[in-house]
Amino acid sequence: MSTATLSTKTSNEAAEAPVLLAVSYLRVSTREQAERGGTDEGFSIPAQREANQRKADELGARIVREFVDAGESARSADRGGLQDMLAFIAATRVAFCIVHKLDRLARNRADDVKIHEALINAGVTLVSATESIDQTPSGMLVHGIMSSIAEFYSRNLATEVTKGLTQKVAQGGTPGRAPIGYLNVRRTDDAGREVRTVEVDAERAALIAWAFETYAKGETSVTALLRDLTARGLVSVPTPKRPAKPLGKNALYRVLTNPYYAGVIRYRGALHAGAHEPIVEPALFDQVQSLLKARNAHATRHVQHAHHLKGLLHCGSCGSRMLLDFATNPRGTTYAYFVCSGRAAKRTTCTRRAVPVQVAERLVADSYTNITISEDDYRHLAAEVDAAFDKRGAGRDQEFADLTANRARLDAESDKLLAAHFADAIDLPTLKRHQDRIRAGLADIEHRLRKHDEHHVGGRAFLHDSLRLLTDAHRAYAHSDDGSRRLANQAFYTRLEITEDEQLHPRLAEPFATIVREATGGKDAKREHSTSSDVACSRKTLWVDLRGLEPLTPCMPCRCATSCATDPDCSGEQPV
Repeated sequence: MSTATLSTKTSNEAAEAPVLLAVSYLRVSTREQAERGGTDEGFSIPAQREANQRKADELGARIVREFVDAGESARSADRGGLQDMLAFIAATRVAFCIVHKLDRLARNRADDVKIHEALINAGVTLVSATESIDQTPSGMLVHGIMSSIAEFYSRNLATEVTKGLTQKVAQGGTPGRAPIGYLNVRRTDDAGREVRTVEVDAERAALIAWAFETYAKGETSVTALLRDLTARGLVSVPTPKRPAKPLGKNALYRVLTNPYYAGVIRYRGALHAGAHEPIVEPALFDQVQSLLKARNAHATRHVQHAHHLKGLLHCGSCGSRMLLDFATNPRGTTYAYFVCSGRAAKRTTCTRRAVPVQVAERLVADSYTNITISEDDYRHLAAEVDAAFDKRGAGRDQEFADLTANRARLDAESDKLLAAHFADAIDLPTLKRHQDRIRAGLADIEHRLRKHDEHHVGGRAFLHDSLRLLTDAHRAYAHSDDGSRRLANQAFYTRLEITEDEQLHPRLAEPFATIVREATGGKDAKREHSTSSDVACSRKTLWVDLRGLEPLTPCMPCRCATSCATDPDCSGEQPV
């Protein structure tokens, strides 16, 4: 056989030899690495791709599929690209799995063993583009050593990161991305060092504050609040990969329950004072939390009222509630009535007739004429309110000072506990136990301070507002819509009774009952549409009781501002 024939035969055999197939696996740990340089892949992934391709060329293999995990940690094997690769090699004839380094595949020994076992079962050889590993004893030894080094590096890095974050939190810094309403800002100081801080997002912070204030009123749900926020233009902060979009319901719930907005950082189960500017007051945040917990425990049922007097009227004969009912005559005309529920259900022997809705509306509207006070009465009674509050406020200064000092003491104790925890002097469970105690103490102090403000500021303003409402009550009620009329009836009256002869006997709520009695000098009791009150022992000079605005207690069974022994008109009975 000639030399030319042998050469031709060798070339044909080489052309008919099967090509070795390989897959390439690429990974970077963070999104910043994946997006560095303003490109879709950053710098690391293209560099790994070139190194893997050079290794495939050395092996005489052809890369048939590439799998990429961008921004995925190797501490877990639950990665989309890795799982897709393992499924692919199990169903395909692949000779090699090429990685840039072993730590691209796994950073703990347990996952490394499982992944390597899956490759061996599929008949695939693991190849590193930068490390000398193979199936020989020395290659397996190098593999084990590099796997242990990768795990050590990962765990040590996690420890150092946690240490740095803990120190950052101790100084009031924010560990991670700030929530919506704030912006992560990078600056360079005078020494050329990069400084990372958090600033209030002027565009979104006002909407976040509005959300807390609106929900705290107790008149809306999270779903309705989300609709209002979306209508007002609240959207997330855009990123290079994700455009701005409206929040979801779960995202809004996380906003409402995040203490970060009140200046507190929650980190690893403990609360820390933040150096960032709070968007809402702590008292407002606590109020929102109370509402959320109450509504989660007991779902609020929203009732649609067919009429603004529905549920407010009572039968003057038997005391039963009056129900809204409708009757249709033979010509198809429908009439609305209020009927006694005791008679309708045959629970009582009441025989009173139904009351047309128009009659009930007129009686209630006319009642506002009897409770309207003049402008002179308003000025006189407002002066008495101010004098009474000024007299009572003189003795509360020391109490306010004591509460303020105790709050400062608890804040200082909380700071010492955090310092001790960061110095490893106390463990986390002990810190949390003491924090719970201090938080309860601070909550009680804040409650008492709020009560102090309510008594001296809120109570005064409340009575002034009540007086002002009565100066214009009849005209305001006549020009209000049905919803406002319902709210007015609930605020002004505790009970509205209609007698058999279609007369209204309203019972005024406090403080309106006392105000009307003071303004009319008791003459209202003699009027045809009399108003009465359940409050005993009211005196013309009484505006704020000795007990303040607190509920009655067994040691003070009546509302008298003076001793019952010095008041011959006082019955000493506790009101029902």
